[in-house]
Amino acid sequence: MTTLKIIYGTAWKKERTTALVVSAVLNGFRAIDTACQPKHYREDLVGEALLILRDKHGIRREDLYIQTKFTPIGGQDTAQPLPYDPSSPLEQQIESSFERSLSNLHTTYLDSLLLHSPLSTLQQTLAAWRVLVTLQDSGKVKHIGVSNTYDVSILDALETQGGRRAQVVQNRWYEGNQWDRDVWAYCKERGIQYQSFWTLSGAPNLLAHPSMQALARAKNCTPAQMLFRVAQLRGVTPLSGTTSEQHMKEDVTVENIDFEETSDGQVISALEAVTSTLDGKA
Repeated sequence: MTTLKIIYGTAWKKERTTALVVSAVLNGFRAIDTACQPKHYREDLVGEALLILRDKHGIRREDLYIQTKFTPIGGQDTAQPLPYDPSSPLEQQIESSFERSLSNLHTTYLDSLLLHSPLSTLQQTLAAWRVLVTLQDSGKVKHIGVSNTYDVSILDALETQGGRRAQVVQNRWYEGNQWDRDVWAYCKERGIQYQSFWTLSGAPNLLAHPSMQALARAKNCTPAQMLFRVAQLRGVTPLSGTTSEQHMKEDVTVENIDFEETSDGQVISALEAVTSTLDGKA
């Protein structure tokens, strides 16, 4: 499994998507997250950015990790053009969405394809999952997974009944769901890549926590950078959806914040305090 440290998220970027993706990659991002869901994403404009990066900046497709999602009809805006016929069988919907994604992104393969959410029933979710397994077996998708899944039993069913363990889970990892501890622990134990969104916007209290502020000062970085780094240290790959070029530059450097040789007792205590908060012990 490719080790990703941080991913650029393209939700809600609308007509700015192309320029922002180009900027993100030129500032160091090498993983891009999108979805075949016109309601919240412009996957086609991510594709335009990939062409610009290739043709004008020499950045090859194989140098980037491109992840997209199949969005069930409940997550689509039916007033907008849909990537599949909702009256067709579920399997055909997923295949049509997948082909649209390849076309939008000007690629012959995806590094990662996720179910944007579980479907209405477990049986539908398993049926959808088996299509992703088939796509992976075809070699057109390297990794498969699921987003917005907060029930460990669903992840377990994908493996035991759906034929394959998820390799990626992308969830909200924030104060509002107590850092999604059960699913996070499940993923960590099984080697599943856990990706987080709402990492910053969903953690105002943690960003303002005295220990987080102290860590940022000690390592000469921002609290936002420190939160991303703490996430990485816990095996979480955060998404960043920043539109600021300065923040893009800051975000891609967080993996270089080093604690291995830290002997300062105050820094160690501050890191332990933040970890205790995430573990629900503070």
